Amino acid sequence: MAKINILYGSVYGGAEALAEEIGRWLTDQQHQTSVIESPQISDVTAPDCLLVITSTTGQGDIPGNLEPFFYTLRDQFPLLNAKPFAVIGMGDSSYGDTFCGAGEKWFELLCELQGKAIRPLLRIDATETLEPADEAMPWLKEWVNEI
Repeated sequence: MAKINILYGSVYGGAEALAEEIGRWLTDQQHQTSVIESPQISDVTAPDCLLVITSTTGQGDIPGNLEPFFYTLRDQFPLLNAKPFAVIGMGDSSYGDTFCGAGEKWFELLCELQGKAIRPLLRIDATETLEPADEAMPWLKEWVNEI
């Protein structure tokens, strides 16, 4: 099975809780899974697959625990050589144009690093979904079947 690293950016704990839940499910499916709050470059380059789960803060910004690493990746630019990845963005659609802005930024960066997007960015809207896993799990199951 695959070695999958899950990076998460969370302000109030929602993205962290979702990352933990997904990590447990992937482990139950016999994948080697790590859920990472403060990643290093090797956490992106070493695994077979990468999943980023991030809430959005401010005006489409990346949460503080993941933001410095985002800029490190952008500056060091380690090529992912078609490594499969996916991004789950969490936000509030009442913010308009900045809805899931952090997820969009991550998706774009991983594409620029020449990762292979297996699924489109999943946008989870807090105004419509009380339990993010309800939307994430069916999407995740399709992603896992494609990696």
